[in-house]
Amino acid sequence: MSDEFLSRSPEETMEYARRFASDLRPGETVSLCGQLGAGKTVFMRGITEVFNCDDQLSSPTFSLLNIYHGSLKGEDVTLHHFDLYRIKTVKELAATGFDEYLSGAYLAVVEWGDRFPEFADRYTVTVTLEHAGDDLRRITIKRTGG
Repeated sequence: MSDEFLSRSPEETMEYARRFASDLRPGETVSLCGQLGAGKTVFMRGITEVFNCDDQLSSPTFSLLNIYHGSLKGEDVTLHHFDLYRIKTVKELAATGFDEYLSGAYLAVVEWGDRFPEFADRYTVTVTLEHAGDDLRRITIKRTGG
């Protein structure tokens, strides 16, 4: 099952992300895919707003993992935000303990998750952002199991 949206601005992308995030639960793992500049960080910012941890967000480009602490409906939420852009091999990724992080009860969002199809079955949702002309972005959200 997938949904598709067309975003005309970063603000719309964040709004789609907020709507998406409001249905997420601890234990889910999201693969966030798209080319450089497609809007992954903007989408991630919308997710962190929903969990009241947007003040902690930094682009994780220089770190593999950022852990954010927030809440949703009065419940504490820990959000693991991975960025696999700089990881080159499955062996390198495995050495980080990535698989163990995905096994926890935490909510996880993995940017560039599609770079390592070996982990595709671990994602409960895949969000793909694509350039669709000028400032337009196509956002496809697909529940994948997990």
